[in-house]
Amino acid sequence: MELIVHSAFGEVAALLVMAALIGLVGLALRQPLIVSFIAVGLIAGPSAFDVVRSDAQIGLLSELGIAVLLFLVGIKLDVKLIRSLGTVALMTGLGQVAFTSIFGYLIGLALGLGHVTSLYVAVALTFSSTIIIVKLLSDKREIDSLHGQIALGFLIVQDLVVVLAMIVLSAIGIGAAADGHGGGSVLSVLGSGIAMVALVVVFVRYIANPLTERLARAPELLVIFAIAQAAMFAAIGDVVGLGKEVGGLLAGISLASTPYRETIAARLAPLRDFLLLFFFIALGATLDLSLLGAHVTGAVVFSLFVLIGNPLIVLAIMGAMGYRKRTGFLAGLTVAQISEFSLIFVAMGVSLGHVAEDALGLVTMVGLVTIAASTYMITYSHQLFVVFEPLLGVFERRGTPREPNEASSHRGESYGAILFGLGRYGTAIGMRMKKRGVRVLGVDFNPTAVRRWRELGLETEFGDATDPEFVAELPLSKAEWIVSTVPIHVTGLSHEDARTTLIQLTRSAGFRGRIAVASHYARDTEDLFEAGADLVLEPFQDAADRAVDLLTGAPEEERTEIPAIAAEQKPMP
Repeated sequence: MELIVHSAFGEVAALLVMAALIGLVGLALRQPLIVSFIAVGLIAGPSAFDVVRSDAQIGLLSELGIAVLLFLVGIKLDVKLIRSLGTVALMTGLGQVAFTSIFGYLIGLALGLGHVTSLYVAVALTFSSTIIIVKLLSDKREIDSLHGQIALGFLIVQDLVVVLAMIVLSAIGIGAAADGHGGGSVLSVLGSGIAMVALVVVFVRYIANPLTERLARAPELLVIFAIAQAAMFAAIGDVVGLGKEVGGLLAGISLASTPYRETIAARLAPLRDFLLLFFFIALGATLDLSLLGAHVTGAVVFSLFVLIGNPLIVLAIMGAMGYRKRTGFLAGLTVAQISEFSLIFVAMGVSLGHVAEDALGLVTMVGLVTIAASTYMITYSHQLFVVFEPLLGVFERRGTPREPNEASSHRGESYGAILFGLGRYGTAIGMRMKKRGVRVLGVDFNPTAVRRWRELGLETEFGDATDPEFVAELPLSKAEWIVSTVPIHVTGLSHEDARTTLIQLTRSAGFRGRIAVASHYARDTEDLFEAGADLVLEPFQDAADRAVDLLTGAPEEERTEIPAIAAEQKPMP
């Protein structure tokens, strides 16, 4: 190892090899990259292999990584989502931040951390990882569900709190360095902040759209410009005292209104992951594992508070607002970890001299534990709800006014089909069945999809196909068909198939009609038949058959017959 790392280039090469190997182990364990990166930093630090020697170079890459990270947070900062969700996003987000800060501060004092350190740690515990949560919810196809949208809403509120916290820290830091003239320095920083915000407003109003439209003609130049914007604003923020973090975030906000923000975000995401590796390496290089033993008790206590207390806080707030215990529980699990911002926040406190490096080590340990554990909690969220449901009744108000359960209003009604999954394919099926005189009841857990169906004049209601209580209340007894276009859920270590779950739940609820499920993979067909499906819809195969008929000009009598829901029938015994 000594032979390889005799130069800065060799050192970086060795670190990248370590990151790839440890990342492969993390992938096998279904862990987010952030856990693997922190592990790389700890192993490469002085307590293990002591690979990190080029502190200046790695520190530079680390700072650029933070600027790019906050740039991407800014470019994704969709305040419209908060407005669309309204009260629940603000109340849940602010309530969780407030209660977590208060209880975390009291726990810190009880552990003897001191007032300032307890405050820093408490605030750090309020931030959840947007990157990890969005990734896990997207993998489970729950990002558009009600609890997914609520989670995104209060994550944005947390991001706004991050911005305010970092601005306050920057102001305090400048004030503390002013040798008794802190008041003027704080006002100077606030004035600089207002000036930068004004600059962003002018840029968004007059420059952003035409400039990005011209740059988009050369996609590579658009990416270079985005990185330059992040670095330039971060540098300006650092010079005026706001800090690189706030500058990077304002750079992202300056491009958030452009039509190319998704393209920029997608192209910069791999660069963010690469550069953040060096942030965690630099972090690990400053930690002495031999000193972390003194914080084991504190790390365990804070980790349990984050893993259990944070979800309970969200569950209580949402229950008081009238949401069902299931929605509150699933949304609450998303905040059962701290984020990379927590580490950055405490690292700022260390750089300002407010807290000792021991506090950063403590928060790092809490981050490792909570991120690793919460990954499995979110992955198995539905299974965990089944286990804890008997204990959650206290968190649900009678009637759940924000989630009116319409299933009871459909009891006694007669439907030709109850259709789960109101995406493009499900909507096409529903519209065609309605034209043929079949009465259809549509079900989806995406509020937008439910609203769209109602605008089309179709009967529908909000609900989750994997919720036993909800499925049992549907008017199953008079329905002829259950049709599911809900896709398979591949969730971490589990292979949870919502289709087979729906088959089991409807049969258990007494449904005696026929069940049709959609499958995009031929290998799933036999398994679905064995699970109890009577019909397997194969949209790609059926569409291909129809396309070939049209392309080859087959006579009408020779064309493949494609009914409204074309499928492979279960063989008759």
